[in-house]
Amino acid sequence: MKNTLHKSLLFFLLILVFSCKEETKNEEKETAIKSAVSENYNISILVDLSDRISTKKNPNPTMEFYQRDLGYIKSVSEAFSQHLKTKRMRQIDDKMQLFFNPEPENPEINSIANQLRITVNKDNASKKLLNSISDTYAAKTTTIYESAIKDDNYVGSDIWNFFDSKVTDQCIEKGYRNILVILTDGYIFYEGSQIKNSSLSNYLTPQLIKQNGLNTNDWKKKIEKENFGFIKSDHDLSNLEVLVLGINPSKNNPFEEKVIKAYWTKWLSEMNVKHFEIKNADLPSNMDKIIKDFILNK
Repeated sequence: MKNTLHKSLLFFLLILVFSCKEETKNEEKETAIKSAVSENYNISILVDLSDRISTKKNPNPTMEFYQRDLGYIKSVSEAFSQHLKTKRMRQIDDKMQLFFNPEPENPEINSIANQLRITVNKDNASKKLLNSISDTYAAKTTTIYESAIKDDNYVGSDIWNFFDSKVTDQCIEKGYRNILVILTDGYIFYEGSQIKNSSLSNYLTPQLIKQNGLNTNDWKKKIEKENFGFIKSDHDLSNLEVLVLGINPSKNNPFEEKVIKAYWTKWLSEMNVKHFEIKNADLPSNMDKIIKDFILNK
């Protein structure tokens, strides 16, 4: 009788211990989810409107590069909307905006870009607004790209200068999770703004890669030995996450992709960007999960 009582008591205690552990795990999980959901997002999209999007100079029979960009933007806007929908209305205080550098000369493009600076908070949040964000971004960014291609006046891409003089003011807000999505082929060039300091530069072109002798099997050793890379910026961007999409290396150099990613990786690391990814110009259907995982699963 005593043995039976002891066994029953022991069994009860074991169930109690396991139940407590399970409840603790569930509470921790719920706390983590609530914390992630209530986090305020500040998402910026930096678009490279250089001749990389030209359907004449860089045609692609599978899918034009500007159409890939539009697919990536759609995934970003859907992730933003999905994030908003997981929050209570009174918790919402999130932002999304689109930038160029330099700004296009076409005033219509700049006007549309201003319309894409969206702030959603408890005062204007509604189901109608949340459901419209993705469609709004899709329609207006399509107009931007089509106008740029029609103008056929590509001024280049000064991404380096954007980081050097604008990113801290325009893409980083205190109290937010700051995410910068960059749509580029990985090359950086702006006419009249090239700076070279020994082995470092503020631009990157196929010609420079070849000139630096980074088109051979020992490209990595050469980069490390001769310290090739972008000119370092003094900014501390530890409160910024960066997702680079659309890397499209020249086919003339089998090591071009690795060199481009090495330049970007070194540069972002030097600016203390803790969380970043650099992805090729794949089809939007293949990139959708990658983009949403980056934005929604920190």
